[in-house]
Amino acid sequence: MNAPVASKAPPSPLTTDDFARRRAALAEIIGEDGVVILPANREQPRNRDVHYPFRQDSDFLYLTGFPEPDAIAVFAPGRGDGAFVLFVRPRDAEREIWDGRRYGTEGACSAFGADAAFTLDAFEAQLPNLLAGRRHVHMQLGDRPELDQRVTQCVQRMRELSRRGPGAPEAFLGLDTSLHELRLIKDEQELAHMRFAAEVSAAAHRKAMQMAAPGLTEWQLQAEIHAVLGRNDMEPGYGSIVGAGANACVLHYIENRATLRDGDLILIDAGGEYHGYTADITRTFPANGRFSAEQAAVYDIVLAAQQAAIDKVRRSETVDAMHAAATRVLTQGMVDLGWLQGAVDGLIERGAQRRFFMHGTGHWLGMDVHDVGRYRVDDHPRPLQPGMVTTVEPGLYVQPDDESVDAQWRGMGIRIEDDVLVTDGAPEILTQAVPKERSAIEALMADRGA
Repeated sequence: MNAPVASKAPPSPLTTDDFARRRAALAEIIGEDGVVILPANREQPRNRDVHYPFRQDSDFLYLTGFPEPDAIAVFAPGRGDGAFVLFVRPRDAEREIWDGRRYGTEGACSAFGADAAFTLDAFEAQLPNLLAGRRHVHMQLGDRPELDQRVTQCVQRMRELSRRGPGAPEAFLGLDTSLHELRLIKDEQELAHMRFAAEVSAAAHRKAMQMAAPGLTEWQLQAEIHAVLGRNDMEPGYGSIVGAGANACVLHYIENRATLRDGDLILIDAGGEYHGYTADITRTFPANGRFSAEQAAVYDIVLAAQQAAIDKVRRSETVDAMHAAATRVLTQGMVDLGWLQGAVDGLIERGAQRRFFMHGTGHWLGMDVHDVGRYRVDDHPRPLQPGMVTTVEPGLYVQPDDESVDAQWRGMGIRIEDDVLVTDGAPEILTQAVPKERSAIEALMADRGA
């Protein structure tokens, strides 16, 4: 079976005007007394003379669109000599023969809208001019210690000379209350990218379900998923999890080397990234195409918990409320199955359910699979608002050596995950094209020729 392509045309690429609008929105937050310093990602060595495929830092990509490593972006709203400055690798004819064309300083301005651009070796000389008269430096201290040292040393020298020149910055601020607040609320362009990523990722999951059979391997299912992504100009947004049998009880299992056995459940947690925006989907299904009675009993509890949590993905609700709704359904289910004994409220208060449900119910989603944005504001759970996208992913896991439960439950791991958009009304499930009702899963798996 050939891997499908998306049924809809992919969204249009973002333009320099789109990135300029984002920088203008950031300017409204930080004001003209702030300056943002963002480093691009570096290439990471994989082994001798080989690097891992490069993926740009999400903050850097969000504001600039610039795709090359090692660059530094400085954004100083209202600066007379230009608010958006890029420091980039110089053009190098010999390296470009081996590694590909570089944009250089000219391309940084013409193709990406920088007001000015310099080579990286000019950064320290230009930095005092960029920081002059700014009270706050917005950057993530600790992420790049070498850059931190260069900037803090410059600020220290400016403070020593501040009586005879422009004022020096007074404080360093993180990006949580500025840039990350912008990234948390997705606009229509971003949602178009996320819907496309979700559609293709859903097709990949459906194809894996149809391909699965005892005797195949986890990596063969992974290969099928990645083939669908690749044929749609996408790549995995994170390390794909394909866990059969007890491997599903390892939450971040990525070995993906085992053989599928008759009677196994298969847990696949995989999502594709389209031009910087990722999907995140988990489905659990039987290798032989039919749920056993025991598997069905646990699966239905997890599905009911997910449905209860999705109903909380609404304006003014919270991620905490979503988690509480899922936890209550799961805990009642554990009591019904005999895994736990006692009143549901008391069990939850003691945290007894965490033996079998040890993670949260969801996380922000966007350019990063665990996307930026605070979950609490002023020490209170943050109210949801339209434009936020969260995963909803309850699960139940019984370790294979857990003798506190009967043998038929041991080694069973089930998680169901969808990507859900907060709207002004009912939640929008971006990943609904992947079946999750047991009957729909079994019907899809029986239809191998689709």
